[in-house]
Amino acid sequence: MTTVFKQPQDLQACVGQTLGCSEWLEIDQARINLFADATGDHQWIHVDPELAKDGPFGKCIAHGYLTLSLVNLFLPQIIDVQGISMGVNVGCERIRFPAPVPVGSKVRGRGELVSVEEVKGGVQSVVRVTVEIEGSDRPGCVVDTISRYFPA
Repeated sequence: MTTVFKQPQDLQACVGQTLGCSEWLEIDQARINLFADATGDHQWIHVDPELAKDGPFGKCIAHGYLTLSLVNLFLPQIIDVQGISMGVNVGCERIRFPAPVPVGSKVRGRGELVSVEEVKGGVQSVVRVTVEIEGSDRPGCVVDTISRYFPA
């Protein structure tokens, strides 16, 4: 369920709170192959199921940066800031890949509002997104995303 804020200033009251989770998404080989084509990273651990069968994980795994890129899909499912003329992705901090994401697994994003501050003309927030792997104790990615919201 998406956490909705009627205006950017409302974010301040929820610092330190979990915002919720996105929907689960299955990571199939087709998605991994598309990412490999888009980035030119065709390492066998990602795109060759036969070789990967005998590799360290027993099957292909998603690229770490594919897992990170899914945060862009998950964020709007986690948080909706209304009353803005524009929202801007500023960047990321502290990106980690604690566990591989095997092909066929399901992942989702869990958001936590880490900080909020006023910036020139708007509000900047840091949301820590943990990309959970269904059935795993360790996440596939943890990243602090930085966004700016400019009131309407």
